[in-house]
Amino acid sequence: MNNHSFGCDFGSYHLKIYHRDVDAYLIQHNMVAVQDKKGLLAFGDEAYAMYEKAPSNIQVTSPMSYGNLASISNMQAFLRNLLEKNIKGQLKGAEYFVALPTEMQERIFTTLIQDSNMKPKNVYLVDKPVAAGLGLGINVKEAQGVMLVDIGAETTEISVLSLGGIVISRLIQNGGRSIDDAIQSAIRKEYNFFIGSKTAETIKKELAYAVEPEQDTMQICGRNMVIGLPQMMEITSEFVYEAIKEQLGIIMDAVKTILERTPPELGVDIIRNGIYLTGGSAKIHKLDQLLEQKSGIKVSVDDEPELSVARGLARVMGEREFRSLAFVTKEQKYE
Repeated sequence: MNNHSFGCDFGSYHLKIYHRDVDAYLIQHNMVAVQDKKGLLAFGDEAYAMYEKAPSNIQVTSPMSYGNLASISNMQAFLRNLLEKNIKGQLKGAEYFVALPTEMQERIFTTLIQDSNMKPKNVYLVDKPVAAGLGLGINVKEAQGVMLVDIGAETTEISVLSLGGIVISRLIQNGGRSIDDAIQSAIRKEYNFFIGSKTAETIKKELAYAVEPEQDTMQICGRNMVIGLPQMMEITSEFVYEAIKEQLGIIMDAVKTILERTPPELGVDIIRNGIYLTGGSAKIHKLDQLLEQKSGIKVSVDDEPELSVARGLARVMGEREFRSLAFVTKEQKYE
């Protein structure tokens, strides 16, 4: 009997899959490479290695865009090929638990998996903030206010949870990539120096500080736009700090807006329990300190914030008390 069960977090930057049968996580860059607008040439980390390096007949893109599916067919091909490559046995009859982002229509992810020729047994949905809370070790079913700030690659999702549901939430289109763009733009404007998005991402990981930057530097490679030739140059953490302040400010303002709209009794819980910071871009140096300064509330960050949603899905799949947090679409109910 086939008992494959998968928990899927379709992020714009990474696709995270929890495989219950072996209690392991599969993580790949959420990218595909399509040659001549036809067949799938590469996917995952292999496709990401081609990004910004491929010839014009090879399109390297992400099937996800700002929390939404940009290409259902590419996402289906990616998911199917990834599972077939890494999972032993047939996929037919497997169960899927999918993290549903705020403002995403329920049936989209269900259709994505049901129409992918994998013939699933069931497709369950779990609200993404709820899954993230579970992955952080919080019992989200209790009658207490829990505030999560999930900073992903392209979006930031701010949510207040209670009794297993979302009381109030907001999704803004600012995240890790908008911070990368700010770094690229500042370097181009200040130094007439052009860098790629991968280099900007590396700078963010190494030199980005939300408050009180340390005196760090790194050598980067790019193109001198005055002479048109590739060159090396040195960039400082202080410069990066100034470049990203505006983007971080937008996120902080959105958090304060949600706090202002939170019902008073839940606000008391949030002050007592603190704010939970998660998502891959939560790794920016001292970001928790900035959020504490702006909100006046203590902030907790997980050691692996990018995996919180996938870990939460694992708990829904494996712990009976949280199974009720998974639901199916109306269309599935009446099939």
